[in-house]
This record gives sequence, structure tokens and C-alpha cells, in this order.
Amino acid sequence: MSTQTPQRPASPGLRMGRPFGIPVYVSPTWLIVAAFITYTFQPVVANSLPGRGTLTTYLVAFVFAVFLYVSVLLHELAHCVMARYFGLPVRRITLYLLGGVSEIEREPETPAREFLVAFVGPLLSLGLAGIGFAASMVIPEQTILHVLVWQLWFSNAIVGVFNLLPGLPLDGGRMLRAGVWKLTRNPITGTAAAAWFGRGLAVALVVGTLGLSLLPGQEPDWGSLLWSVLLASFIWVGASQSLQVAKVRARMPQLQARTLARRAIPVTPEVPLAEAMRRAREAQAGAMVVVDHDGHPTAIVNEAAVAATPEHRRPWVTVGSLSRTLEPSLVLPADLAGESLIDAMREAPSGEYLLVERGGDVYGVLVTADVNRVFSGV
Repeated sequence: MSTQTPQRPASPGLRMGRPFGIPVYVSPTWLIVAAFITYTFQPVVANSLPGRGTLTTYLVAFVFAVFLYVSVLLHELAHCVMARYFGLPVRRITLYLLGGVSEIEREPETPAREFLVAFVGPLLSLGLAGIGFAASMVIPEQTILHVLVWQLWFSNAIVGVFNLLPGLPLDGGRMLRAGVWKLTRNPITGTAAAAWFGRGLAVALVVGTLGLSLLPGQEPDWGSLLWSVLLASFIWVGASQSLQVAKVRARMPQLQARTLARRAIPVTPEVPLAEAMRRAREAQAGAMVVVDHDGHPTAIVNEAAVAATPEHRRPWVTVGSLSRTLEPSLVLPADLAGESLIDAMREAPSGEYLLVERGGDVYGVLVTADVNRVFSGV
């Protein structure tokens, strides 16, 4: 159940360790599903271990829940190790209510790499399932060891098979995306196709489970229906987010710093705001850059601070008091475009950035609000 979502809350849960140098967190929501799995799986354990006490069977059922999440962790680690092999940065792994998320901060550059990063997770899960199944054939039945080994291969089989379903955000969806990307040579088309398959899969999962429970002579299985609704919700939301990402990426070609830049006028820090605004109107400029007396830029006047200053105070407020010091991260090359521009802005969030030519000359000011308008309505 893997997605690539680079932006997550700073504290996703309890940190469990750093296998292969990758931080692993467990969300508190895991306790909810662990309790649910323990409760629903206990009757299965009781049938497999006749004569065992209720406490023992609940304990073994809880171990199954732990095995399931260990399987998910190994699955996600496979994605991350393969991603690192291709030079992709990995932020962390988070185990949560319905599985796990590998936060891979950049997408693979080719369809083949996309396919391999996605496929290695289910491949590992199914490989572990095969090993566990073979081991369970030689271990005596109706023993705790047999039940635990059976749980191990069964949990990995669940993780592997489920993630091969062809729809985003599942790994099968990423593999489908890679295939469509290869055929069309367009990753956005691949994302859209795999996301719509994901939505269809979510609907089919609920309708199919509901249809089976309504067959003549069948008692409604409310537990299975609840699981199908939860899983379908996970798939639908993930697919919808992928469609949103595809729409954003489709507008990336419009994102060019030069095109979006505002003309800026230089002002010294002691100039009153009212006077600076008058000069900007005369020059038909949309931004103001604070310079020292040698003409070197030192700060950018903050547009939000200007708008928040009442008109009657503007003759008495200097532009220097409404400006942000120009840190190196706020000075960007004027030829930045697309994802490179977004990455540079993400590294140093600000309302304005100074754009400079290769030789260091000021080209203009890039305002974050202007960038956001490119994606308005997506």
C-alpha cells in the first residue's frame, strides 16, 4: 500500500528505528486496526488450536496483527531500498491504519525504474509467502509454531496480492502507470489512467462484497463489508490525490520564473512606503527591492506587510521595516522553471524571491501568490 507523498506532518507517530538508514514510524492509528484484527482473527486461531485457553488464542491473534505489519514494513523497505539504488531520496516509512507509506521524495526518471520500484514490494511479499508456506508444510499442525508460520505466509500473501491490483495508489497501479507512460511517453497520461483504474477498483470492491452478501441463502458478512469499505475508501482517496497531482503536473510547463516575474524598482530602506509605492506606480512595477547606498539588493519588501499597513500610516512607515532580508536561499536564477522552481521555493518558503541573471544582475521579483494562481482551479 505504497504512495509517494513527500509532504507529511513533522511527527507522524512513534519512531521505531532506522533500518538501512530509513526512519520508520508507527502511527497511533495502528493500535485501532491491531485491536480489530486481534478480535476478528481470534476465532480462527481457536479453531486451529483446540484446547488452548482464550487468553492464548487472543495472544496468538495479536501476534498475527504484528506479523501483518512486519510484512508491510518489509514490503515498504523493499520499495525504499530499490529507490535508493536509483538515487532517489527517501524521507521515511510510516505504518498507519490501513498499511504503510514510503515517502520517496522524487519520482523515478523512466518508466522502467518506476515499474521496478513498484514491483519489488509485492515480489518480496510473495517470496516471503512462498517460504512461509513451504515451512508450514513440514511443521506439525495444531501447534503454536505452525499457526504462527501459517500467519507469516498468509499475511505476506495478503500484502503481495492486494498491492498487485491495477489501480493507484497500489503498487499494481504504479506498474500500470509505468506501462501507459512507456506506451504514450507521457507520465501524466499514465498517472491519470492508473488513477481512474483505482477509482473503478474501489467501486468494484464495495459492489462485489455487497453483491456476495446479498446472494440467496447467504448471511450478510458485516465484517467483510466493513473491511471492503475501508479499503475502498483508501483506494479512492489515493486515486483522487493522484489525479490531482496529474492535473498539477499538466500545468508545470506554464511555470517559468521569467514569465511570472514582476518588474521591481530599487529603493533604499529609509524611503517612506507612500513614496516607494508612488515610484512603483510611475514605473509600472509590481515589486520593490531594498538596496544599500551602493545599489546592492539587501531585502525584498513584503507585499502582505504593505497591504496590511493602513493608508494613513504609509507616509510614516519606511520600506525597510516591511522587508525581509535577502538570505541566499531567497535569491533564485531567473531561468528556473517547472519542478526545479517548485523545489527551490519549497526549500525556503517565502512570499517573494529575487530573480537574478547568470551574471548576478537583478531580473525581477517572483511572488508566491502569482505561482499559486497558475494552479488555481486545479
